[in-house]
Amino acid sequence: MLLKTAPSERAIKPPSSPVKRFLDHLFIECGLAGATVTAYQRDLTEFWDHLTELDIDPSFLSMEEVQQHLIRLHDRGLASSSVARHLAAIKVFLRYLHAEGIIRRDLAPLIESIRKWRRIPHAVQHGQIEALLDAPDPSHEFYLRDKALLETLYATGMRVSELVNLPLDQVNLNLGYVRCMGKGRKERIIPIGRYAIDAVRKYGGLLRPQLLGLRHTPSLFLSRTGRSLDRSAVWRLVQKYAQVAGLKTKVSPHTLRHCFATHLLSGGADLRIVQELLGHASVTTTQIYTHVDNDHLKEVHRKFHPRP
Repeated sequence: MLLKTAPSERAIKPPSSPVKRFLDHLFIECGLAGATVTAYQRDLTEFWDHLTELDIDPSFLSMEEVQQHLIRLHDRGLASSSVARHLAAIKVFLRYLHAEGIIRRDLAPLIESIRKWRRIPHAVQHGQIEALLDAPDPSHEFYLRDKALLETLYATGMRVSELVNLPLDQVNLNLGYVRCMGKGRKERIIPIGRYAIDAVRKYGGLLRPQLLGLRHTPSLFLSRTGRSLDRSAVWRLVQKYAQVAGLKTKVSPHTLRHCFATHLLSGGADLRIVQELLGHASVTTTQIYTHVDNDHLKEVHRKFHPRP
């Protein structure tokens, strides 16, 4: 049952105000990345719309309304990972509302996190990666850019959001590293190999100035109009060259990040080093890539054990 109060007490406040203040708090004070704040905004706006629909003032919010919202998400067929993300956002938001005195009771401790299965990331084999990296046609007008983009993704393991925001002046080809700004505005240094260095040097010296024209775009990778490439454009490029390479599996920019981590670990790299290169806050996140290599161990066992 919903809490029964006088209509005047339950008049809902402007729906965007607490959510907006919370998002500003995440971005300005907590330093969360723009993409993360956007994800919070999407989930919390939906939660606030639910409260508005019920005509619930946050001051009288109870666990019942939170549970109703989660049931609705589940009934819509959302994956458990998506529901868990919604719940995590709501939990942090409720803690903020209580700290600001907007709700009377701190409901966050009453919310139990959803335990969900960890998805093992998909990584393609070395030969398939080679085919993908060689897929751009040298006769194509954007060959140098696309080749440099693919090589950089695989050489650094950067997130696509980090790649599109990578400034040219943060790439040191002489020393062989890029300075990357990751989640939470945390900076990290990532070495790059000679293949990526060579591809970026050719693109930066020949094609990029042509694309730039009279613009002053700091980003390394540019569109045909001289603006920064966006994430969807990079996604389409990777999909395009995956098809050209004849890859039957689903491939995205994040697949190259997975391959970067998996291939390093299978080659003997230290887990903590891979964590640092990926920009993971916790090594637990990086450990999932060790399970990918277990597939290789199973294959070796099946192939060589006398009784597989």
